[in-house]
Amino acid sequence: MLARASGSVLIAVALALSGCGGGVGVGGPATTADKALDVPHQAELMAEGPLGERVLGKPNAPVTVIEYVSLTCPHCANFQKNVFARVKKEFIDSGKVRFIVREFPIGHTSGTAAIINRCAPEDKYFFVLNQFLTRQPEWVSQEVRPEAIYAVAKSSGMTHETFDKCLSNQTIIAGLSEVKQRGRQFGVIGTPTFFINGRKISGAMPFESFAAVIDEELKKKK
Repeated sequence: MLARASGSVLIAVALALSGCGGGVGVGGPATTADKALDVPHQAELMAEGPLGERVLGKPNAPVTVIEYVSLTCPHCANFQKNVFARVKKEFIDSGKVRFIVREFPIGHTSGTAAIINRCAPEDKYFFVLNQFLTRQPEWVSQEVRPEAIYAVAKSSGMTHETFDKCLSNQTIIAGLSEVKQRGRQFGVIGTPTFFINGRKISGAMPFESFAAVIDEELKKKK
């Protein structure tokens, strides 16, 4: 049964990872490109977090995209459903873009799902991420629903026992908290927030607009 994961453990998880929020991730403007490029030093931005990075693409790709994501964010889901597949096909798979995902959970439910996503095998991370984002209506709610979250996670082969143990994994909880705090230091206040070769863009945008920014960065490398 999953009931034992819905008491004090989930409260601790929620307190550790919730907070912040606001704006884009919880129903604010869908797209805004930041005009000011007062971004952190590239070395600081690219420093690997305590849990390691989750990355797609070639290490030597000329453009690096970092996405800060909350798994309950509707705009993140929109990007995943309507933009990401084309970005992957045209830029990541072609060796032009290295794509990094970093967690920025907004709310208790998102924090819980983020822990489970990190607890999945590394080679299943992007599969589980996609499942959470594209199946939001099945599990997202104001109250944390462990059984609904597990129903998504089990698509990766995760067992009930592993799921329950993950929710009290203090290494992951502390690591995700640090990832989020570093995101705040970089000016992330909502999701999705992207850094494209250090250029900050807040909110989801159509593929054409997203691709235009990548193309600009590619031209700089020529």
